[in-house]
Amino acid sequence: MTREPSGVEELPPQTCAAESERVAIEQQVAALGEWFQNLNLKGVQTAPHHFLGDYPQIKWRRLAPFLPENLEGKSVLEVGCNAGFYAFELKRRGAGRVLAVDADARYLSQARFAAQVLGLEVEFQQASVYDLAGLPEKFDYVLFMGLFYHLRYPVYALDMLVKKVRERMIFQSLMRGAEGGETPRSDYDFWDDAPFVQRGFPCMYFIEQSYAGDPTNWWIPNAGAIQGLLRSAGLRLLEQPDQDTWICEPDPERTLAGPVWDRELAGTL
Repeated sequence: MTREPSGVEELPPQTCAAESERVAIEQQVAALGEWFQNLNLKGVQTAPHHFLGDYPQIKWRRLAPFLPENLEGKSVLEVGCNAGFYAFELKRRGAGRVLAVDADARYLSQARFAAQVLGLEVEFQQASVYDLAGLPEKFDYVLFMGLFYHLRYPVYALDMLVKKVRERMIFQSLMRGAEGGETPRSDYDFWDDAPFVQRGFPCMYFIEQSYAGDPTNWWIPNAGAIQGLLRSAGLRLLEQPDQDTWICEPDPERTLAGPVWDRELAGTL
């Protein structure tokens, strides 16, 4: 018996399965709430209308050339991972253990779902940055990106995380204020106010209420402050892939006497 044409084009089974999967992903993306990171989950964009554009892909394009293409066997700690974008990118480059940490359970739910869709093995943990002082191990790469200015105690967090870095720290922060200024002096006279009003003198702006609608934007440093903080925490600045991003390594000359945090607690600074 000959089947009469229905007039409706029948799709191949593979196409139907792909479309069904896409719909399921779209539904789950919506169910997980508003996304801050725009991930590509098998063609589904999680934040296609981000106010910064294709974020954080636009940041990754500038950072990626400064990182090894092959990270096989390297351990990675990402602090403030959000939906896991950077953790996924380093895992794609062959990193071994990748631990991604965030304090927000909603972001971690998004990250775990994204890892499942992408087929990437990343370990996610809900914890505050301050909890990481208890981690016994060091990591080859530590990513501290987009979190510094959201912390009430950012320098404390930086000093603690430096102790977890074996090879590189990738640091990024919101930044405001003038760049430039004089090379930091070894000392300043108590009665000399001039450096503090000089354009670009290292400083951090404290936001008492809210910035860009976010009450967790506490401290916003200028470039001089970021560089000075990274150096004083025991890091050597190697590369600056973007205006607000630095790649650093532990500086043996700075840490010869021990991490600055340990020396302060011991009263030996």
